[in-house]
Amino acid sequence: MTKDLTQLEILTELEPVAEQNLNRHLSMAKDWHPHDYVPWDQGRNFAAMGGIDWEPGQSTLTEVAKVAMITNLLTEDNLPSYHREIAENFSTDGAWRTWVGRWTAEENRHGIVLRDYLVVTRGVDPVALEEARMIHMTQGAHSPDDWGGFLENVAYVTFQELATRVSHRNTGKVCNDPIADRMLQRIAADENLHMIFYRTMCGAGIDLAPDQAMMAITKILTHFVMPGAGMPNFRRNGVLMAKHGIYDLRQHLEEVVQPVLKQWNIFERNDFGARGEQARDELAAFLEKLGKDVLKFEEQRDRMFAREAAKGNLQPA
Repeated sequence: MTKDLTQLEILTELEPVAEQNLNRHLSMAKDWHPHDYVPWDQGRNFAAMGGIDWEPGQSTLTEVAKVAMITNLLTEDNLPSYHREIAENFSTDGAWRTWVGRWTAEENRHGIVLRDYLVVTRGVDPVALEEARMIHMTQGAHSPDDWGGFLENVAYVTFQELATRVSHRNTGKVCNDPIADRMLQRIAADENLHMIFYRTMCGAGIDLAPDQAMMAITKILTHFVMPGAGMPNFRRNGVLMAKHGIYDLRQHLEEVVQPVLKQWNIFERNDFGARGEQARDELAAFLEKLGKDVLKFEEQRDRMFAREAAKGNLQPA
């Protein structure tokens, strides 16, 4: 059996690839400014400055749009935790360090612009939003204890960035506001470039250490949760978002998991040893079950919509 590469060996071997892809990212990334995506002329003072505090009737967002915007924003808010996790599992030197800093700076804009938009347009209760932010950030995000460093973390962020892109784009569509849609498309474009960097680095990791990487990918996908897990009302909000097609099982499988695995050529590769083959078989079985779960979920969703329509209380997305 081939000896596993250490974390340091993997990071050292992949640093030239990281530098190359950092430079590619910088050449493709477009600078943008959060203040250009917020309708400031809709803003007015709250009670503390002589104005009027938030009331539900001030929001033009549907319940689904509110839930999706809050979930997306609180997910972005936890950036300090994500920065810590990535910094601990990548490297604090060279191209790795530059990438982590650049990625953090770009991600930070997402939380800024989402919050500014929601507060200025009075889309959600700003007090409840701040209370949820305090809870979520105090709890933070933590990798499971059995995650094994770079390969598992880079696999996770590959799928997570793509999943977040899908969620942001679909949230923009349900806001029924061209300003919000434009803003969320801008954020989604960032997430896509981030995904490309991580997908490329994970692909290089598969080439370097096929069995270790395959085991990492299987572990991540069979235990995948969105980065907002743990925030207040996450399960309820996630169900509502899935119900209205913002991020559901089919999107997870067909728009996130399968395209990335195809890019890595996972099921056509012939460079795996026994452990890699076993992990790939486990992943194949998991994906087959996930495909069945997709159909089961959609049947349940269709029945639920039919019941709500029959009662006359179907809520628009």
